Amino acid sequence: MKKHLLFLMVLFSLFSCEEDVRFNNPSFQGTKDNESWRAVQAIATVNSGGSLVIEAYTATEVVTLKTNSALVGTYYIGTTPTTTASYVFTDPLTKETLDFSSGFNVGDGQIVITEYDVAGKTVSGTFKFNIVNTFDNPLAGPTLNFQHGVFYKIPVIVQ
Repeated sequence: MKKHLLFLMVLFSLFSCEEDVRFNNPSFQGTKDNESWRAVQAIATVNSGGSLVIEAYTATEVVTLKTNSALVGTYYIGTTPTTTASYVFTDPLTKETLDFSSGFNVGDGQIVITEYDVAGKTVSGTFKFNIVNTFDNPLAGPTLNFQHGVFYKIPVIVQ
């Protein structure tokens, strides 16, 4: 009996271990108003003038980050009209939208580009921001906060 029990324990220990490794590459995620938020798709575009636009999507939401350059560096939201963040939620039933955005002297935060791989056509970095309810929609608060934002190996389309 002891042999059978020992055999079952060894057999169970061999088959109970597995490696379920999942990669989150590319990734765009952060903490939106103290709740975890992750995009299901993200794409970046570098325009002919060198400006960078990153768009991240869920089924009902779009987060857009814009900088005047794709070069590695820190870009401050709210200090120039070219470095901005926006968020749009579209209600799937009513099609009404909640819009939050920044602009010159509106909102604050930063976008940090830590890597722009020209050959691999990807961009990585971090972000955080506070942006305002664009149309003072009473269904949402006056501001939207993103913290601990990370974008990693987002594919880049060069125009």
